[in-house]
Amino acid sequence: MKYTLMLSISALLLVLSSLFSLVIGEVPFSLADVPSILSDPSSMEHGILTHIRIPRTILAMAIGGSLSLCGVILQGIYRNPLVEPYTLGISGGAAVGVTLAIVTGLAMKGIPLSFFGFAGALVTIFLVYTLSIRNNRMSTGKMLLIGVMISFISSSVVMLLMSLTNAEQLHGIIFWTMGSLNETDNTVVFTLLGISVVMLGVTILFAVPLNAMRLGEAKARHLGINTTVIIRILFIITSLMTGSCIAVAGIIGFVGLIMPHFSRLIIGTDYRVLLPSAFLNGAIFLIWCDILARIIISPNELPIGVITGIFGGITFIIILSSRRVKPRLA
Repeated sequence: MKYTLMLSISALLLVLSSLFSLVIGEVPFSLADVPSILSDPSSMEHGILTHIRIPRTILAMAIGGSLSLCGVILQGIYRNPLVEPYTLGISGGAAVGVTLAIVTGLAMKGIPLSFFGFAGALVTIFLVYTLSIRNNRMSTGKMLLIGVMISFISSSVVMLLMSLTNAEQLHGIIFWTMGSLNETDNTVVFTLLGISVVMLGVTILFAVPLNAMRLGEAKARHLGINTTVIIRILFIITSLMTGSCIAVAGIIGFVGLIMPHFSRLIIGTDYRVLLPSAFLNGAIFLIWCDILARIIISPNELPIGVITGIFGGITFIIILSSRRVKPRLA
């Protein structure tokens, strides 16, 4: 009953946050005006609502929930509170793909940057997966180290390419790496939302093995859990989810690191409730970060990655300091 109530509160907060996101901005609305705005396609407000705010809100929900969910899973299977979706080098690979596309001019040929970002993420996923397998067994420690090294190498390659490009291309690269929810293709937005919800349902099926792995891989195997297969499946799922988010919105940091810890603080470490809680909390967090990015220096807009880094980090430090608690995985 307690967990059901807490999840219900999170779901309600997500709905309220989404509604608030629709009506606040440079052109404010009231909730009572939304039905009439939606029924008048010729109005400016209709265009703002349907082409800007609704897609942004849905995208924030999908990406925030997905990154938080991936962070919970990866911290669990690696048993490391500092792991986040970008630790495995996926963001670095995506950044290399986008940077190469901008520098070589491929991005000007009608191919969206998201394609090159996802391609770069896929290459990184393949490298990390392949290099971490030895004798048909996957080493989580080796995988983590390889991911970190690939991330460093990718960052160096991006800086090298940035030093060789012109000012206009440099601006495009920097803007992408700061993260943005300005995706205008509704098909992409709703597809990513559908993928995130489906992946949430799929990962909940692994709640029992994840609970067993809190005891360590050896004890989980003694309980009949095939940890090698579980880790491989979850690595592929979380990597593809992370790659999809990066491809659409760029690099939005700290969500996958902060929100898993916050969710554990308020609901515990049982993955049966932790997974949906992390998804809901991550969605709420990114929606509010997007709201702040829009209103702090209105009519201009801050990159959302700046907001998630500054406000997310400060908030989490305050929570940890005030409650005198330590990050926990079990």
